[in-house]
Amino acid sequence: MKKMLPWLVTTLLAITLIAIVSIIMYKSFFNDSDPADPEKAPVTVKHLSADELVSVTSELKDFKRNLKDSDYVVVLSFAFQLDSKKTKEEFDKLLEIEVKPIINRTVADLTAAELNGSQGEDMLESKLLNLINPILPEGKKLVKVEITNFIMQQL
Repeated sequence: MKKMLPWLVTTLLAITLIAIVSIIMYKSFFNDSDPADPEKAPVTVKHLSADELVSVTSELKDFKRNLKDSDYVVVLSFAFQLDSKKTKEEFDKLLEIEVKPIINRTVADLTAAELNGSQGEDMLESKLLNLINPILPEGKKLVKVEITNFIMQQL
């Protein structure tokens, strides 16, 4: 009996661990989403007409800046889509005094390799979206940042 006790304890421990892992896996794969939970609620996309899109979009053209590796210079143009016309008006007031410095600092920290290709542009757009949204007044938000013109030149 003494020789069998360690085997029994090991077997019971293994069965318990397998059961715990099975329960965790089951919950993670078959978790029913609660519709009352706002983070899991489906997102509806509102498609705007061309006129509506123009009325909520602000542009910044020909922004020039050298990159972190000083051998490169970029010329960028941006389109900022906001959630309403009123937000666009407030954003236009902040464009020169708060938005441009954010873009300036962000581009200054990037290298040519980081900006190369569509992944680099997507990274810059998402970084700017996350940095600019907090400076907007409460309840207002920047919906999308698009690079409309991109030129990178080696000096």
